[in-house]
Amino acid sequence: MTGDGAMLARIERRAIWIAAGVAAVTLLVPPAGPRVAAGVFGGALIAAVSYWAIKRGVSGLSTAMLGGATVKTRASRSLIILVGRYALLALIAYVMIARLRLSPVGLLLGASVIPAAATVEAIASLKNNGKI
Repeated sequence: MTGDGAMLARIERRAIWIAAGVAAVTLLVPPAGPRVAAGVFGGALIAAVSYWAIKRGVSGLSTAMLGGATVKTRASRSLIILVGRYALLALIAYVMIARLRLSPVGLLLGASVIPAAATVEAIASLKNNGKI
């Protein structure tokens, strides 16, 4: 695994652990309870689908651009797939907010796990390089 691939894998693992930790804490906070914990997992799912869409979209577009004679066809197909993934993301968010009535606070906390994991990774990287 390359350096960037290893870093992304660490961020993905940290995001899962942060989501589980935040959900556990919300279960222990009296006014929050299971509704907010479910919202945390729902928000984390939205963040994961968005992350996956960006990762796959960038990968698909870069592969298409490095292609050859059919670059235009591959790039347009990759762009359509990327837009389709975001349509799926919008549908998931709608179901969670309007139909499942998950806690907006929980959804926000869950959607923040990837930036939180990236922040932890950046701090750990700075510590390992002796800059902190």
